[in-house]
Amino acid sequence: MKYKHLNVRPKALEALKHYNLPKGPLGFGKYSTPIMIVCDYADGKWGELKLAPFAFLNLLPTAKVFHYAQEVFEGMKAYMVDGKGPYLFRPDKNFERFNLSCKRMAIPEIPREYFMEAIQAITAYSAEFIPQNTGESLYLRPFTIATEESLGIRPSEKYKFVVVACPSDAYFTKGTVPVMIERQAARAGMGGTGNAKTGGNYAASLISAIEAKERGYLMTLWLDSLEKRYVEELSGMNFFCIINGELWTPALTETILVGITRDSIIHLAKDMGLKVHEERIDITELITSIKNNECTEAFACGTAAIISPIECLGENHGTRYTFRDQGGNISLKLRQRLLDIQEGRYQAPEGWLVKVDLPQI
Repeated sequence: MKYKHLNVRPKALEALKHYNLPKGPLGFGKYSTPIMIVCDYADGKWGELKLAPFAFLNLLPTAKVFHYAQEVFEGMKAYMVDGKGPYLFRPDKNFERFNLSCKRMAIPEIPREYFMEAIQAITAYSAEFIPQNTGESLYLRPFTIATEESLGIRPSEKYKFVVVACPSDAYFTKGTVPVMIERQAARAGMGGTGNAKTGGNYAASLISAIEAKERGYLMTLWLDSLEKRYVEELSGMNFFCIINGELWTPALTETILVGITRDSIIHLAKDMGLKVHEERIDITELITSIKNNECTEAFACGTAAIISPIECLGENHGTRYTFRDQGGNISLKLRQRLLDIQEGRYQAPEGWLVKVDLPQI
């Protein structure tokens, strides 16, 4: 494939020749391939894309990103299992969400051809480092940061768009996930940045994550900031549950991130004959339905985790509400169908899989 906007630096190709994946578990996002895509914005326009060696970013201490958190990012994966691929999964949706986040954070939008070329190029040049086992992937992290050196409180006039690639295991490798209901703190409020993929939303969730871990939970379930009554999301993942054999998930609001995995699960669930409800979920009613064995299972979903069955919901004082079907009967069927599509074993809906052409190096 010819890249219209990409300048391939010779040092990047040299770095690829001398790189080997570490032996042992990869973890998630722990290791990066030896290359990255970099593009700078100045004077009202984006410059060329550069394929460069993976390296430090040179920023002065007064760069606006450090002071006013003007940044956005995406998370997506490339798959290559059983010799098939590399495949990108619904990259158009990542592009749309990336620019929605940019708009909310007063960052210039990245042109579609730049975004698509960047993610395809880094996947193509990193292809030999994509893990080959099912559930593993090359995790891609496109992001944009404000780089103007000024402490004035206004949008930056300079930005840097970067894409890095991390060969990774699954986010949660096995088992079910205990989740703590957050009753006090709030992740995002109406009119804020809750539906933008920006770092501040995740930073706001970390103090609760510390408490959850101390109490034996792996994730936090956030409620709405106004009434602390309605289920929202799980610190970066969307929430689903099965009630009386039907699939339920909170209706999207401006405080919930629009999940690409969420959207895909809704589509697949309907194809598999499940009735799907996108509605407000009252936490008290949900707990009652768990106790009555009407709500039999629940799961978290997102690009990193794919689908992870939830063991229980719990309070910070220790009470736990355990799901009857901890094996995740329906959730694991949905996970397998989604993986089969992502890894090329099952016919994907039109436009969901994008095959990446490999370069001649």
